[in-house]
Amino acid sequence: MPLYLDDQQTMLRDTARDFIAEHAPPAHLRALRDANDPTGFSRDLWKQFAEMGFTGILIPEAQSGMGLGHVEAGVVLEEIGRNLSPSPFLTTAVAAVEALRGTAHADRHYPGILAGDTIAALAIDERAKFGDGIALAAERSGNGFRLSGTKQFVTHAHVADLILVAARTSGSETDQDGVTLFAIDAKTAALDIRPERLADSSLASRITFANIELHADAVVGDVDNGREVLNRLLAAGRTGASGELLGVGGGAMDLTVAYLKERKQFGQTIGSFQALQHRAAHLYAEMEVARAAVLKAQQLLDAASPHAGQAVAVAKAMTGLATTLSVQEGIQMHGGIGMTDEYDIGFYMKRARVLAEMFGDANYHADALARESGY
Repeated sequence: MPLYLDDQQTMLRDTARDFIAEHAPPAHLRALRDANDPTGFSRDLWKQFAEMGFTGILIPEAQSGMGLGHVEAGVVLEEIGRNLSPSPFLTTAVAAVEALRGTAHADRHYPGILAGDTIAALAIDERAKFGDGIALAAERSGNGFRLSGTKQFVTHAHVADLILVAARTSGSETDQDGVTLFAIDAKTAALDIRPERLADSSLASRITFANIELHADAVVGDVDNGREVLNRLLAAGRTGASGELLGVGGGAMDLTVAYLKERKQFGQTIGSFQALQHRAAHLYAEMEVARAAVLKAQQLLDAASPHAGQAVAVAKAMTGLATTLSVQEGIQMHGGIGMTDEYDIGFYMKRARVLAEMFGDANYHADALARESGY
């Protein structure tokens, strides 16, 4: 598979780039932050995403979606990252859509996602760093289950219509089996949801499940065998986060290169200094390697390749490292003003930090690849 976009994907990229740059540039994020917006994103913009067809990219044509793939979803996510656009696209139109695919929940929730009415949140994390262990208990209760425990870092939970929850129905916290995924109607369940601002001004919540009663039809997939659905959700989420990280790193690099061309010292632009040229060239090379890794992961996911999991781990690790380099070099090459709120480069660093942690950081995925290879 060639590591470049075809004509249709290029057209989608151009459409998404123009639309998002016009309606949700970095100034949009700054305005939401300064207003201490309680939602964390624009619902009107989310409706516009739906009108553009973006929310249906991964939804099959038979269910009124566009029937496209992770490459196309990544095209949109890269532009979201490039513009720092606050949006539930990653959790809702990518991870949740993929998790619900082929289940009864798809017919129930896809129409709302297509219309831009439904927001989905992912209750996966239970500790400070992402890990594979799941302790939140789901015990049999009558014709359903009773959930007890806590989740954290649940983005958009405070405004979500649907929350996908990974719970333990049997076995111990570290067992691969015994995991079940539940789809919870956030508007009716009596959840204790406490949103907190993250470094990038987005909102994520700590959720306490205090003996929450669920009917059996809340199960996504099979009881005790939810790891398969969860892994599908995580693969889509990680690949999507990698695409958004690529946009964040690319946007930061564009800002930095533009600054090198306009800032003058000793009567000449600082971009003419060889030391900075070398650093900019190194950054460009690292971002291009990360871009190839992301596109390969997207293509293998779309092809349902047995090697997709490894490619996804590589993509998430590579974009985490490359984008961290991009934002750090951006701050350094902007000099002292890079640390001020007046310039957007600091916003890119904050967003990169949050995305790098989402669904496992570079160290997590490097360790997973090493273990899989027998190290």
